[in-house]
Amino acid sequence: MHRSASFALLTLLAACGYGDSRMAHEAQLSMEGMTAADLQACAGIPEKTKRLDARTELFSYSVKNEAAGGVEVSLPVIGGGYTLGGSGTACTATFRLVDDRVSGLFYSGNNDRPIGRDGVCAHIIRGCMRRPLSSMTRTDDTASASSAFRQPPAPPPPSQPAVVRMEPIGR
Repeated sequence: MHRSASFALLTLLAACGYGDSRMAHEAQLSMEGMTAADLQACAGIPEKTKRLDARTELFSYSVKNEAAGGVEVSLPVIGGGYTLGGSGTACTATFRLVDDRVSGLFYSGNNDRPIGRDGVCAHIIRGCMRRPLSSMTRTDDTASASSAFRQPPAPPPPSQPAVVRMEPIGR
């Protein structure tokens, strides 16, 4: 009986985050190239924006969960406690846009799930991933490179346009 109960508990904990974590990491690849208009159509209006230069802008979205779930076990005799199966409570997703297209998606905060990393962030990008828009990278191209346990490699920094100096003719 204990084995089946343990297996059921582990299965339940695995379900609490694996899919969200994988989706969050898949979004870091599949939302690359998405237009600013499509991003706002599926994720909503950003809470904060920051213009870095003439070509680069940051869009920031946040989610905060009041309840992290899980089971907390307190042992007053030894003055401590332990949370089993708890989850992160907050995520900030920052999109880097270059020339009005997503060129990077970065997560920060206390955002890990019991099984998987960055799963709390899935709430921000879920609408975009469930109904992909034409400016996104095809999800079947990115699914095999996604993992619930690690982020994909960070995109390269945006390239700067070449500076062309013009010299007067005939001097």
